[in-house]
Amino acid sequence: MFRFLKKWLGFSNTIEQNEEDSMKKFLIVGLGNIGEKYSNTRHNIGFKILDYLADKEDISFETLKLGDVSTLKVKGRTLILLKPSTYMNLSGKSVKYWLEKEKIPLENLLVITDDLNLPFGTLRLKTKGSDGGHNGLKDIQDKLQTTKYNRFRFGISDAFIKGRQVDYVLGEWGDEENAKLNERLKTSVELIKSFALAGVNITMNQFNGK
Repeated sequence: MFRFLKKWLGFSNTIEQNEEDSMKKFLIVGLGNIGEKYSNTRHNIGFKILDYLADKEDISFETLKLGDVSTLKVKGRTLILLKPSTYMNLSGKSVKYWLEKEKIPLENLLVITDDLNLPFGTLRLKTKGSDGGHNGLKDIQDKLQTTKYNRFRFGISDAFIKGRQVDYVLGEWGDEENAKLNERLKTSVELIKSFALAGVNITMNQFNGK
């Protein structure tokens, strides 16, 4: 009986340890479109932020199932960085696959996307919300069957001529934007690390509108 109890307790401890480990893992998804022609477009800011982070941390991406993936360790946390290879409109398939594969809880998901409704470079972290007409978010919502997941919106402004929204979103950054972009990328990386280390509420208070 004692031997059985020890075995049961050991099994219980293993479950608790696995749950604890999963809470220390985060899936950080940068949205974008694959291909060189999209690499410096406004719509690809999610890819750009993760590329900047990987470059600063001297890590590289590996092409795996449904995306390019890299792993970053930050003070006891494991950040799985994902750039979906499904193209923007099918991003949800990749997000769902990697959440399940890595056994990452939904509250540890962070999706990085561009936002036309925010001035250029404005950062905004939210825990839920509509897709706002963004096809990448729309597919993630569809595949996860919820609007309650963390999203980090990077403002690209709405400085386009009426009827030219697609051209603007898929257009490259202007000279003035490029001059300020590096500093905005640096702050974006700080936001991501804060999300994993300090939690979503503290990070929202510290970075939203910054």
